[in-house]
Amino acid sequence: MPDDPLRLATWNVNSIRTRLDRVLDWLRRADVDVLAMQETKCADDQFPTLPFFELGYEVAHCGFNQWNGVAIASRVGLDDIEVGFAGQPTWSSNPTATAAAEARALAATCAGVRVWSLYVPNGRAVGDPHYTYKLNWLAALRDTAEGWLRDDPSAQIALVGDWNIAPTDDDVWSVEFYRGCTHVSEPERKAFNAIVDAQFTDVVRPFAPGPGAYTYWDYTSLRFPKGQGMRIDFILASPALAARVVDAQIVRDERKGKAPSDHAPVMVDLRRD
Repeated sequence: MPDDPLRLATWNVNSIRTRLDRVLDWLRRADVDVLAMQETKCADDQFPTLPFFELGYEVAHCGFNQWNGVAIASRVGLDDIEVGFAGQPTWSSNPTATAAAEARALAATCAGVRVWSLYVPNGRAVGDPHYTYKLNWLAALRDTAEGWLRDDPSAQIALVGDWNIAPTDDDVWSVEFYRGCTHVSEPERKAFNAIVDAQFTDVVRPFAPGPGAYTYWDYTSLRFPKGQGMRIDFILASPALAARVVDAQIVRDERKGKAPSDHAPVMVDLRRD
């Protein structure tokens, strides 16, 4: 491994205000250069920017209320910030209200890497309108991301975050338990694989093979100590970026302890250009 890799991580923090101390402590210990966060659960003016700044990080955040929310913290530059991607579908739970784009996608260029912090819609239940929204959201992301590489095949792009999909049976603790549920349905898996087919590689899998390499454990029923998790958080890299990956890991220990997020961080080390 190079002496000084560029370390990129993603973490669904499940409320940044609740988890702030844990996130900051981990950033100190893990020596992370860029952290993409999901489910910050706050509006922009509520995000605790100052503690990150004091630690040496610039922050970009997109949040409208107590739901969703995505952020990027970087100590290696934070340029060309972009909220949402072209074609991102809109959503409203109220059929009489005007649908709007949710706080689910945020990009910034950090040390030459175009980082997208993504919080893919949950889907709720197969057949639910939110499930259709999820599939449309993934299809739009795939089309837009494919266009980025068509325009610039050498682009350094990282699509990172909580995808709310377990793309293979090895990515869930029990196939039978999840049968008929979202996250494992064939349309969702096809939507995920369509993005992989658009030349975005799961660069963590070679370093964290399954089964058992999970990133999420529900708070109920002692799922974490029982090892009953799912792998739904991913770092997908464009070809030029994937060629720079020298190590990766799922930081399972961060799911332990007092008041953890129900997700663990996922990170990769990149050879510096």
